[in-house]
Order: sequence, then structure tokens, then C-alpha cells
Amino acid sequence: MRQILLTGVACYLGILTASAQGKPEWKDVFTRINQEVLTNSKAYSSLRDATSTIGHRLTGSENGKKAEQYAYDLLRSYGYQNVRFQPFEVESWSRGTIQVSVGPDAKDLQPVKAVSLAHAPVKSNVGGELVEMGNGLEADYKASPGKVKGKIALVYLGILPGSGEGLKNLHRSEKTALATKYGAKGIIIINTAANGVLLTGTASVTGKLIPIPAVCIGKEDGLALREKLKSGKLEARIQLTNFSGMIKARNVIATIPGKTLPNEKIVVGGHLDSWDLATGAIDNGIGSFSVLDMARTFKALNLQPERTVEFVLFMGEEEGLLGSKSYVKEALRDKSIDKIRFMLNYDMTNDPKGYSATTDASKSLFQAIGSLAQAIDTSFRNSFRSGAGLHSDHQPFMLQGVPTGGAGGGSLPNNAGPCYHADCDDFRLVDEKGMQNTVRYNAMLVYGLADAPVIEAKRLTDQETKDLLLKSNLKEPLQIAGEWRWKD
Repeated sequence: MRQILLTGVACYLGILTASAQGKPEWKDVFTRINQEVLTNSKAYSSLRDATSTIGHRLTGSENGKKAEQYAYDLLRSYGYQNVRFQPFEVESWSRGTIQVSVGPDAKDLQPVKAVSLAHAPVKSNVGGELVEMGNGLEADYKASPGKVKGKIALVYLGILPGSGEGLKNLHRSEKTALATKYGAKGIIIINTAANGVLLTGTASVTGKLIPIPAVCIGKEDGLALREKLKSGKLEARIQLTNFSGMIKARNVIATIPGKTLPNEKIVVGGHLDSWDLATGAIDNGIGSFSVLDMARTFKALNLQPERTVEFVLFMGEEEGLLGSKSYVKEALRDKSIDKIRFMLNYDMTNDPKGYSATTDASKSLFQAIGSLAQAIDTSFRNSFRSGAGLHSDHQPFMLQGVPTGGAGGGSLPNNAGPCYHADCDDFRLVDEKGMQNTVRYNAMLVYGLADAPVIEAKRLTDQETKDLLLKSNLKEPLQIAGEWRWKD
């Protein structure tokens, strides 16, 4: 009986702690948000229209400009009078021609289907011995010193089966940087998706052109080459042309001023840009158009929380987080970074069942918000996950100590995973209900966070930021990218 009483007291205190984070009126606000989104959401229909009328949304292209204007006009049509463009200079890259061939010697080469990775050189024509470098991690190069120098590296995009326990994978750009560091004259990356799907994406950790050609080939072709290398040498040749040049791109920003704390700001972002092999419906149409519909929902219901909410559609994410880096650079320059209390990021977000954040400091508030969402719809499980990661638009904010987070516990619709950055990422993969769930649960999160009496998560000091990154095993990838600013 004593144990039961203690458990009951603990649960009661937990409820008191959670409820102390919120306000009684949130229940009514969240109910209105839920009904508005279920009845009038434009996320799915707007994305369908954009993918059919614009196509891809490659930063720096004419399609990219059309996408920026589309988002701007959509926000204006929702009633935002203070929509603005935030221009930035971007080294635009687009693909040209490519030919990859492999054979037993330089005179007997056979073509292999391939696609250039972004920021590969404007022109390359390199040939040489193809050497198998496993997962392309630093340990693979250190295990065979000098093996890849002056040759072409063959690297798996993921972690190969049987590689051992506890290996942490690296981003394709980091694997390319390592191949360059150890003297490779080119790199061929084997995709992890089956059935010959080809993946694109940046091979640059800086968003600038890289010195060696980097290409992706299909999983089946790549594994066949690995088998052939077990019994003899292979030669490879990579020939490609691309375009690169400095142009302007634009983030799109719409703001709702805070009612009583206008100088405290919640940034709600998602990247609008996509790669050019398809229309980017999943990456990141489902995220960015959900952000647009969150903004619509706020206007439709005339919501004005205590803090300022800024909805941001970033461009240039795919080419190295260029739009979000530009946003943070400007915020550091004009000191407005000190006003940002939280950054919520929506990248390939679909049908979430909970929330996530960089640290546990947000847990009680997020779960207090989530408990109200769960009371409205029990399919929302109110899960919470904390952890720091890289390679999306939250990263520049996180590196400055700003608390970051967003949705959690979701899953991609219609087996969309293999179409990541591939030519099959189109609108047929999108699930309308999944987008609705992203919008309604996360519009609740945005409102609750912006309206909360107290936000426990504070901006980390420089030392606290360093400690978080070390704890999260992010030092190595940040060093490879040249973004580790600490000396020791």
C-alpha cells in the first residue's frame, strides 16, 4: 500500500510539474488548431500544385526562384503583410554531363550508370586504379596507409554488413573530404538503396566546389565491383562537366509579433529547396509545406502567443545549409541571435507521434503540450526524444547554443526512404493525413512554446555547446567540415 501511495504521489507531482508549464486556455486553442487543420489544411494541395507547376526547387535555378516567390505569395494570401525575402549569395551548382566506366584495364572499360554528387568540379576527366575503401571512414584509410593515393576510391554510402559493432557512419560529404585528405583523385560512392536507385546530394562539407570528382552508382553495380576487386585489379574513369557560379537566393520569412514578449522569438523553419532529379516532394516538400500551413493556421485563427513566432522557408539547405547559415550569420551580426529562444526544424517530417529536442531541458514543457494533443487525439503518443545531430537547418542554430527541436516519432510514407535524393522523390509518395498530423500537432507545439510562462531550455554557453557536441560524438564530423571552432 505504501508503494502504491508513493507512486500515486509521484504521478500527481509529475502532473503538477507538467501543468505548471502550460496555461488553462491552451486546451481551447489546441482544439481550435486541430479542427482548423482537419477542415481546411492546404499543406497537401499546395505541395501538389507546387510540384506540378514548378517542378524541382534547386537553389540558384530558375525553378528555385519560382519556389521562393511561390512561398512568398502563399504567405501573403494567408494574410501576412510583413513577409520578406532574406537574400544571400550562394555558389550555385547544377549538373551537366557524366560518364563513369570501369574495366580490367584502361583499354577495356564498360559504362556504369552514375550521377554526379553536388559540388563536384566543373570539369573532370580522371582515370586510375579503383581501390575498395570499405565504409570510407578514417579507420579504413588508416588501416591501409597510402592505398588510395593517386587512385579512385570505391566507398559504401552506409555501413557495410559485417563491419563490426559500434561504427558511426559519416555523411557523404565527410567521406569525400576524407578521400581527398588521403590523396584520392576521385571517389565513387555506392548507394544503399536497392534496384539501381541513384542518389544525389552535396559531396562538399563547405558548400564550395570540391577538388575531386564525386559520383554515386547503384547498389547492385557497386557491390558487383567490390566482388571483382577481390580477384583482381580494376581501372576506372570519371568524366563529367557541371556548372557553378555565384548567384543570389532568398529565404522567405513571415512574422507574428509576440503579444507581451516581442523580443523573444521562436523560429520555425524548414528548407524549401530540393535537388533536381525529381520534384523533392518528400525532401523537403512535406516539411516546408507543413511549415507554410502552420503559418496559415495561425493567421486563420488569429493566434498571437506571448512571444514572436517567425516562420522561415530556407533555401540552400541541400548545398550546405547555406540559407540557415546566412540567417544565423545575420543574427550574430545584428545581435538578434540573443532574441531566439528556440528553433524548431521540419525536414522530411511526416505523421509525428511526439516531439524531439536537442536536450532534455525541454522535456517537461514539450510533454505538457503533448499531453493536451494526446487528449484531443489518442493516436498521438506524446513520445519525447532528445539528442544532437547534424546536416539540417537546425545545425547553425545549435552550434551557437540555441535550443533546437521539432517533431519526433514519425515515419516516411509509402516506402519513400529509398527515394531520398533520388529520381523517384515525387508527389505520389506523399500522404495527406501524414502532412495534416505534422501541421496540427506541431502548430500546437509552436503555440505552446511561444506562449509558455517559462521555457526551461536556455541558450548554451560556448563551453556548454562544446560539451554537448562532444557528448553527442559530433567532434569528428565537425572537424572534417572545418566547423569545430574549439582549439583543444
